Amino acid sequence: MHIMTRREWLCRTACGFGYQALAGLATQAHVTSSPLSARPPHHRPRARRVLFLFMHGGPSHVDTFDYKPMLAKYDGQDIPYQLTKLLSQGTGRKLMASPWKFRQYGGSGLWVSELFPHLARHADRLCVIRSMHTDGQSHGQAVLMLHTGSENQTRPSMGSWIVYGLGTENHNLPGFVTICPPRGHGGAQNYGSAFLPAIYQGTALGHAGTPASAAQIRHLHHPYAPRDVQRLQLDFLQGVHARHLQRTGPDDQLEGVIQSFELAFRMQRVAPEVLDLSRESAATRRLYGVDEKPTDDFARQCLMARRLIEAGVRFVQVSHSYKWDQHGDLRRGHARNVLEVDKPIAALLTDLQARGLLEDTLVLWGGEFGRTPMAQGKDGRDHNPQGFTMWLAGAGVKPGYAFGATDDFGHKAVLHPVHMHDLHATILWLLGLDHERLTFRYGGRDFRLTDVHGRVVTDILA
Repeated sequence: MHIMTRREWLCRTACGFGYQALAGLATQAHVTSSPLSARPPHHRPRARRVLFLFMHGGPSHVDTFDYKPMLAKYDGQDIPYQLTKLLSQGTGRKLMASPWKFRQYGGSGLWVSELFPHLARHADRLCVIRSMHTDGQSHGQAVLMLHTGSENQTRPSMGSWIVYGLGTENHNLPGFVTICPPRGHGGAQNYGSAFLPAIYQGTALGHAGTPASAAQIRHLHHPYAPRDVQRLQLDFLQGVHARHLQRTGPDDQLEGVIQSFELAFRMQRVAPEVLDLSRESAATRRLYGVDEKPTDDFARQCLMARRLIEAGVRFVQVSHSYKWDQHGDLRRGHARNVLEVDKPIAALLTDLQARGLLEDTLVLWGGEFGRTPMAQGKDGRDHNPQGFTMWLAGAGVKPGYAFGATDDFGHKAVLHPVHMHDLHATILWLLGLDHERLTFRYGGRDFRLTDVHGRVVTDILA
C-alpha cells in the first residue's frame, strides 16, 4: 500500500483549496449583497418615490372633487338612462343632490367641495383624474385591483413591483412600508409580494383598528441580547443558510428569510429614530393636527409617512380604514371622515413642499371606487366602479389640472376614461419604469403589474 506523503497530498489537493476559497467568496457575496440595491430605471424618472393615501371604502366623487350641478337640478328624479351595472338591493334610480356646496379654488379654478377647506387651498397642486373606472363591484375585488392590478388572483402589490424595479434608497429600512393597513378586503395581499422574492413585500406598521400612536415595527428591540451578540448569532445562522443553499441550489423562500434577517438587524439601529415623532417640532405637530381631535390618528400616519419618505423609503402607504362606505348616513359619515383627514393631508403637502420633497415625490389619493349619484335608502350612495375620482400631486404631474369626466350625473366615465391598469402604468412611467418591460417570469410566463393591459396617461404628465 502506498502511503501519500505531505508533499504529494498538497500537490493533489491544491486545486481544491482554490475552489474552497472561491466558494467562500461566493457565499460571502451572496450573504452581504442586497436585492434592495438601487437599480437604474428604464428611462429618466420624474419621481423617485410614492406616497399613497388610501381612503378605504370608496369616497363619493360627486360629493368631493367631481362637481355635478345637474344632480341638484334633477334631485329626486329618475336618472334618465339605462344603468350599466347591477346595484345593491335598495339602490333605485332616484338621483340625490350633494349635501355640500362646491367652489372653484386657486388660479386653476379646480372645483372642490366645501368638505375639504384645508385641501382646497392646495388646488393648484392637485392633478385630478375625474374619469377613473375599475373592475369589481365589491370592496374585496376593487381593493385588490387597486393594490395589485388583479381583482381575483394573488398578485404582487404595486409597492412590491416598484421596489422590485428600483430597489431602495436606504438599506437600513424596508423599501415598502404600509401604515395601519386594512385587515379585510384582501388583507396582507394588498402589500404582499406574491411570487416576487419575499424581500419586496411591504412591512406593516400596526394595522387597521390599532391607534397610529401604537403603530410600530414588531420585535424592533431585542429584550436582552446586545447588538454584538446578535451579530454573532446572525453570522452563524447565515453561514448555516448559505451552506444549505450550496447543497440545494436557489430557494426563494430561504433567501427571503436570510435577507429579512439582515434587514431586521440593521433596522434596529435606524428605525426607532425615524418613527419617533417626538423629534418633530411643536409647530410641525400642530400643522398636522397631532394630539388634536379628531385629526390625531391620521395626522400621526401622515407625519410618519413623511419621515419614512425623507429617510429613503421608496413606497409608503397610509390607510384611512374602513370608513368611507356610506350606504346610509352619507352626510354624517363623510363629514366625520373628512374632519379626520383634511387637515393632515393639507399639512403633508405643505410640509413636503417646504422640504423640497414634493419635487420628486408622487402623492396619490383615492379609494377603490366611487359612489352612485342615485340615493341608496334615505341618505346613502352605493358602490360605483364605473366612474370616480382620484388625484395625484407632486413629481411629474400637471398641477392645478383636471383630466377626463364622468357623465352629467357622475355615474360613468365618458371623457378620456382611465382604467386602474392605466393609472398603474402611469405611476410606473413617472418612476422611470416601462410597465411592459417590468416583468417577472413565474409559472412559465412573464407577469407584470398591468397584466396585458394599460396605457400611460400622457395628458397628465407635466
